[in-house]
Amino acid sequence: MRRLFSILLILPALYSCSFAQVQKKYGELITEESSRKHLTILASKEFEGRGTGQEGGRKAANYIADHFKSYGLKPIVNNDSFFQPVSLLRTEHIVKNFSIDKTSYENGKDFYVQGDNDIKKFTSQEIVFVGYGLQHNAYNELKSTDIKGKVVLVLNEGEPFDQDGNSLLTGNSTESEWSKSRFKRVQELVKLEPKLILATTPLVASMLNRMRGRSSSARISLDQGNVNRAVTQSIPVVNINEDIANKILSKANSSLTTFKELARKGVQKPIIIKSQLEAEMGVNQEKLDDPNVLGLLEGSDLKDEVIVICGHYDHDGILPDGTFFPGADDNGSGTVAVLELARAFSAAKKEGNGPRRSILFIGLAAEEKGLLGSKFYVEHPIIPLKNTVACINIDMIGRIDDKHLNGDHNYLHAIGLDKLSSELQQVTEQANKDFVQIGLDYSYNDPNEPMRLYYRSDHYNFAEKGIPSAFFFSGLHPHYHTPEDTVDKIDFPMMVKREKLIFYTTWEIANRAKRLVVDSNKK
Repeated sequence: MRRLFSILLILPALYSCSFAQVQKKYGELITEESSRKHLTILASKEFEGRGTGQEGGRKAANYIADHFKSYGLKPIVNNDSFFQPVSLLRTEHIVKNFSIDKTSYENGKDFYVQGDNDIKKFTSQEIVFVGYGLQHNAYNELKSTDIKGKVVLVLNEGEPFDQDGNSLLTGNSTESEWSKSRFKRVQELVKLEPKLILATTPLVASMLNRMRGRSSSARISLDQGNVNRAVTQSIPVVNINEDIANKILSKANSSLTTFKELARKGVQKPIIIKSQLEAEMGVNQEKLDDPNVLGLLEGSDLKDEVIVICGHYDHDGILPDGTFFPGADDNGSGTVAVLELARAFSAAKKEGNGPRRSILFIGLAAEEKGLLGSKFYVEHPIIPLKNTVACINIDMIGRIDDKHLNGDHNYLHAIGLDKLSSELQQVTEQANKDFVQIGLDYSYNDPNEPMRLYYRSDHYNFAEKGIPSAFFFSGLHPHYHTPEDTVDKIDFPMMVKREKLIFYTTWEIANRAKRLVVDSNKK
């Protein structure tokens, strides 16, 4: 009896060891060589930054679908396609021309436009400078001035303070609501029905330089089926740099600096400046259908339960001047991880070691435009959401972030694991302990963390539907959303180590006896 009892004690340990060896066999298929090959292609000039509505984005979607097909994943959109078209609406402010006193200026370089008017022409022989544009009971610059149908120029920031440091509006050192709100003075000016608003601040030039043309890029949203857009602001606001503003004011022998000094002494009357403005601009809309790319690996005895492994493939694309944003880390790295995990799990299934639960791999569209691809999927799921047991979102896992640059590089930010399920974090930590030994950093998971990253990537749309969701992330760095987010800066050994942790975590979720419990609702 004693010998038999000893054998029975040994059997579970042997089984566990064997099972772990199987996991490790397929985890080892994820390599630096294969990850680098994928990422070098996806972040190349040929893919043009994978912009939504651009050729590079379409190339990336096709690249993902071709590999899903080669791995043997099942196309499940209408039973025969890997593509789920996402109904999008592209709204762009077209500027055909914009000139002041016969000098032409360039949209996205000298100014950018806000508003929702139809394309039309604007002409004027005078511009009314309304100073700060304040309409406060203690300091009203527009009390006796009618600006209806006029072109107005406004200094869209700040308020006057006297020599003692007291605001002329509040009477003390505290700023009024006119300074604290970014939009108040323009919104109040709009109520007076001017023809056009020219708004200037020192930040316009720096923002235009930082955005490098993206300030004039189209806005993309989900198409809600409304043919006619809801007009939110019919009067356009042209945000001009201070050089243009000072050039206009020079015709009245003034400047922004001169005005600010005079305003400290009391309300200044608006100045009517003889200046010729000609412009033609407005909003144009078109429909887009960039796709989510879906490939299903069917499970065995629990195949009706599904785990979503996702990462967005889109990035900032290419500008008209040819500048492109490679997006190697954001989110070429996450897209590569989806492909690598799909290949590893597919290999396991081909050799008879496939997962019990099904795994749905998704390359998501239009994340950079507001998590639109994932939002569209959860609103139009191909597999019922009630059958989706977890969402594993991979968004930027290829770099060493600012927090860890001078410390331990062996880390991964884990966000959201405990928000809906007490088990998702346990499963991840056990997989990490057994196979990878990465330092799991939960600092971004703190509800008081100011970046609020839990709400800023695609997993959140699944979490809102009550699906336990994890967001794996290597953190922010100076090249985030710049043309310098390139392949040469990727830490491939760490990227692959992170991919493997996600693989082993998914393996456990896919093969455990019970689906993850949903027993929490943290924010």
